[in-house]
Amino acid sequence: MSFLSNSKLLRWKPSLHPFIPKPSLPFSASTAEHLSDPDPDPRETTISTQEKKPPLPEPEKRTVSNKDKLEVVICRMMANRAWTTRLQNSIRSMVPRFDPSLVWNVLHGAKSPEHALQFYRWVERAGLFNHDRDTTLKMIQILGRYSKLNHARCIVLDMPKKGVALDEDVFVALIDGYGRAGIVQEAVKIFQKMKELGVERTVKSYDALFKVILRRGRYMMAKRYYNSMLREEGVEPTRHTYNILLWGMFLSLRLDTAIRLYEDMKSRDILPDVVTYNTLINGYYRFKKVEEAEKLFVEMKGRNIAPNVISYTTMLKGYVAVGQIDGALKVFEEMKSCGIKPNAVTFSTLLPGLCDADKMAEARNVLGEMVERYIAPKDNAIFMKLLNCQCKSGDLDAAADVLKAMIRLSIPTEAGHYGVLIENFCKANVYDKAEKLLDKLIEKGIILRPHNSFEIEPSAYNPMIQYLCDNGQTVKAETFFRQLMKKGVQDSVAFNNLIRGHSKEGKPDSAFEIIKIMCRRGVPRDADSYKLLIESYLRKGEPADTKTALDSMLESGHLPESSLYRSIIESLFEDGRVQTASRVMKSMVEKGVKENMDLVSKILEALLMRGHVEEALGRIDLLMLNGCEPDLDHLLSILCEKEKTIAALKLLDFVLERECIISFPIYDKVLDALLAAGKTLNAYSILCKILEKRGATDWNSRDELIKSLNQEGNTKQADVLSRMIKGKEGSPLKREGKKKATGAT
Repeated sequence: MSFLSNSKLLRWKPSLHPFIPKPSLPFSASTAEHLSDPDPDPRETTISTQEKKPPLPEPEKRTVSNKDKLEVVICRMMANRAWTTRLQNSIRSMVPRFDPSLVWNVLHGAKSPEHALQFYRWVERAGLFNHDRDTTLKMIQILGRYSKLNHARCIVLDMPKKGVALDEDVFVALIDGYGRAGIVQEAVKIFQKMKELGVERTVKSYDALFKVILRRGRYMMAKRYYNSMLREEGVEPTRHTYNILLWGMFLSLRLDTAIRLYEDMKSRDILPDVVTYNTLINGYYRFKKVEEAEKLFVEMKGRNIAPNVISYTTMLKGYVAVGQIDGALKVFEEMKSCGIKPNAVTFSTLLPGLCDADKMAEARNVLGEMVERYIAPKDNAIFMKLLNCQCKSGDLDAAADVLKAMIRLSIPTEAGHYGVLIENFCKANVYDKAEKLLDKLIEKGIILRPHNSFEIEPSAYNPMIQYLCDNGQTVKAETFFRQLMKKGVQDSVAFNNLIRGHSKEGKPDSAFEIIKIMCRRGVPRDADSYKLLIESYLRKGEPADTKTALDSMLESGHLPESSLYRSIIESLFEDGRVQTASRVMKSMVEKGVKENMDLVSKILEALLMRGHVEEALGRIDLLMLNGCEPDLDHLLSILCEKEKTIAALKLLDFVLERECIISFPIYDKVLDALLAAGKTLNAYSILCKILEKRGATDWNSRDELIKSLNQEGNTKQADVLSRMIKGKEGSPLKREGKKKATGAT
C-alpha cells in the first residue's frame, strides 16, 4: 500500500494547468474574471472581491502565518464552524490552488470523518480538485476506521466513472473496514467483487480477508480460501500470511490445524520470525502446554532471533496462567538483564499473578519499578487487587503506597480505592490515617464522580461514620454521608449513627432532620436512636419537640420504655403542658405500660382543676378499661377542697354512672360543697342518684337541702326528695365501704 510521506508532500510542486471550476456550480464575479487567467494573483483576487460584491456571502479574509500550515488552518476552521457556504468561500479565498498534497493533508488532519467527507466531496463538486488514487484511498481508510462503510463502498465503486483506476490497496482498505465493524459477509463480497472488476488479488488481499474472517472465528472459511489461494489462483503465502493464519487458529482453539500450518510453512522454506514464535508461544499457553512453549522460546533464541518485549511478556503471561509465578519472575528478571524494558502489558500481567500467589513483597517492588519508569497499566483494576491483597497481608503501609502510586501515575483514584484503605485502617484502630484519607475523599469530591467503577462499601464508611460520631465530629460524618446519599446510598446503620452522634453532641434538631430524611426514604429507624434523640431534647429543655420525636418513634413501631415515658411526661408537666402530657399518658396506657401511676394522678388532677373535665373523664375511662383505676376518692376530695364543685359534680356523676365504689364520706363531702356553694338543684340531682344507686343515706345536711329548696321556690323537688328519704329509711343502708373496682360495668 503506497502512502505519501511528509517529506514527499513538502517537496511536491503543483503543475501549471489552468484551474477551471465546473460551470454548473454558482461562482462569484471575481471567479468569472479569473476564468481566462491560468494563474491568478491572490492579491488581485482580493482587490476584485472588494470592488464587486458577489451574490454569495463575502468570505472572510484570513492571513496564514508561517507557523501555521495551510492544512492545519483549514482543519481548525472545519472543526470550529458549521459547514456552510460561508465557510467554503473562506477556505477558497485562502487557497490559490488545491493540489494533491494539500487535499491529502486536510483529509489526514480532519477532526472527524464527517469533516473529512464534507471536504472530500466539496472540492470535487466545486471543481476545485479531481481526486486521484492517493486521496481516494485516504478517504476510504478514514471511513473504514469509523465504520462509515456505505460511503466508502460508493466511493470505491464510483472510481472508474471518475477516471481513477481501481487497485488492490483500495479494496484491502474496504475489506479491513468491514472487518473492524465485524461484517464478515460484506468483506467476503468485496473480496469476490475484485475478481469481477478485474482487480488482481495478491497475497495482500488474501491476508486482509484472513484477518477479517479469523477475527470472527470462521476458521473453516479461512481454510477454504487458503486452499483456493494455493490451488486455483496460485498465490504463494508469505510469512505474514502464516502469522495471520496461526493467530486465527489459536484464537479459535484449533491446535492441530495450527501445527499443520506451521509444518506447511517450514516445508515451503519460510523461516519464522519473532512474530511467528510469539504467536506459537501464546497459542501453546492457551492449551496449558508449558513445555512446548519453553522449547519454542529456546528454539527462537537458538536461531539468533532476539526475543522482544512481546516475547517475554507472552512467556510471563503463560507462567502466570498456569500458576508458575516463580517462572514468571525468572522471565521478568531475564528480560531486564537483556536490556528489554517491560511495558504496561508486562506489569499488568505480572502484578495480578504476584497477588494471587501471595507474593506481596515482590508485588510491592514491581509496583515501585512501574512507578519509577512511569508506566501506567491499561487495566486499572489491578490497583484494586493490589490494595485488597496488601491489606489482607496486613501491610497497610504497602497498601497506602498503592494509592500513592496511582496518584503519581496520574491514574484517577476512585471512592472504592479509598474505601479499602479506610476500612482496613479502621479495623487496625488507626483512625487518624483513616480520617486523613476521608478528608481527601470529601475535599476532592471523589465520591460524586459520575463514572466510578469502584464505589466505597458499607464496611468502609460505616466504621468511619461511627468513629466520627463517637468523637464529636458528627458534622463531618454527615457531610461525608450526604455525598454518599447523592449516589443513592440509604444505609440505616449510617443514618442511625448520625442520629446518635447529633443527639450526644446536643444537636437534636440536626438529628431529627436525619430522621425526617429516613422517613421520606423509607429507611428503618432504631429505637435506641430515638431514645437518644428524646433524651437530647429533654436535656435541652424542649418538651414540645420531645413529644414530636416520641410520635415519630411510635409511628416507626417502637415501644418506648417506662422510664422514657416518665421523663417525657414529667418534662411536659413541669413546663405547664398538661394536655400534651395527658396525650402522652394516653399513649402510654394504650401501649400497655402500667407504671408511673403517680404521674397519672397528677395529670388527672391538673386537668380537672383547669376545667378540662371531659378530657379527664375520658382518661379515667381509658384507665379503668385497662385495669388501672385511679384514686377517685382523692380526686373528689381535692376538688371539693379547692371548691371546684362543677368538676366534682361531673366526676361524681361519672362514678355513679360507672357504678364505681367510693367511700360514703366522699358523697357527703361533695354534697356539702355543692350546698355551701349554693348549688341546691345540683345537690338535689346528685343526691337523688345516690339514693337510687346506693339506697338510704344519713347525710347530716339533707334536711338543710330540703329547706333551701323550699326557700328557693323549688317545693316540688323538696317534696320529692322528702318522700324518697322516708321511703329509703326503712330499707337497709348500703355501706359497703371503699372497694377497688376492676372496671366499669
